[in-house]
Amino acid sequence: MQRAFGLDVPESVAEMCRPGAAAVLVYDAQVGILAAVRDRDGLTARIADVLAAARAAGVPVFYVRHVSLPPSHLGVAALRTAMAWQRKDRADAVTSSFPPDAAHTQLDPALAPADGEPVFDKLGMSALVGTPLEAALRDRGVTTLVVVGAVLEIGIEPTARHAADLGLLPVVVDDACGVVDDEAAQRSLASLDYSLLSHRCSTAEVVAAFGGAA
Repeated sequence: MQRAFGLDVPESVAEMCRPGAAAVLVYDAQVGILAAVRDRDGLTARIADVLAAARAAGVPVFYVRHVSLPPSHLGVAALRTAMAWQRKDRADAVTSSFPPDAAHTQLDPALAPADGEPVFDKLGMSALVGTPLEAALRDRGVTTLVVVGAVLEIGIEPTARHAADLGLLPVVVDDACGVVDDEAAQRSLASLDYSLLSHRCSTAEVVAAFGGAA
């Protein structure tokens, strides 16, 4: 750890992830989303390991989940997005992909929040748009956002970029982030690495940084 201008400046991911500086974000760990990722069981187990270590160390845990408005209340951008994702040619043919009360929209029971950990609903990709997450992190004095969940190449990459733009240190736990398309995921990781604004580690590394057994 360096000391400069009255600040502690971490030099390693382990220092970034130390309790007191970090929070964990569980991104879209929903039944219908995890069903599409590779190695779902292994991914769920690794996310659970991160959560157990965070909770044991007193590191705050926040959740976001993706929800959809009814088509009658979608705007132009949302309608075009729904058409693209649902492979529809007409805007009036789209449906609500993730209604808030639908079974597939719910969080995976194996990764359920504990002890009042908040769950913020979002409509877009960045977990920091339209949710109270940034305000909650600022109020806690968090400087590092540790991200796990799904899907790496869809929503986790833009969340990490947004976090960096907000002055946070995003740490993507790459083996605890679900992947649908391997090539797209590798492009996302390469792009994040190239920017030098995001950081990566493994489940074992972040568990050790939280003070657990690697």
